[in-house]
Amino acid sequence: MGDFMEVISNKENSVVTRIYPELKEQAESVLDKLQGPTATAINMFSQQVVNYQEIPVEVTTKKVSTNYSTLTKEQFNNEIQKGFSDIDSSDIFTSEEVQAELLKRRRG
Repeated sequence: MGDFMEVISNKENSVVTRIYPELKEQAESVLDKLQGPTATAINMFSQQVVNYQEIPVEVTTKKVSTNYSTLTKEQFNNEIQKGFSDIDSSDIFTSEEVQAELLKRRRG
């Protein structure tokens, strides 16, 4: 009887979801490097939701940094132009300000 209960408790369910194809490819590429299948990542995410009773990622309106290696030439040029515009408007940070912000985020 104990073996039967063990089999039931190890049973898995399927999850069907929609995801943007490019995002799926990028995530799978990272997971391949980490040698972890997508299902394992979803299980880890779900376990963290249960453990902490919250979404385990920061949900924010802050701008996410750009992965420049994935941009087209036109997109890259647009990003460079944004940088020049920031310089022209003095919307820039010193290296000390950047280091202080990184330390602040690590601590907390």
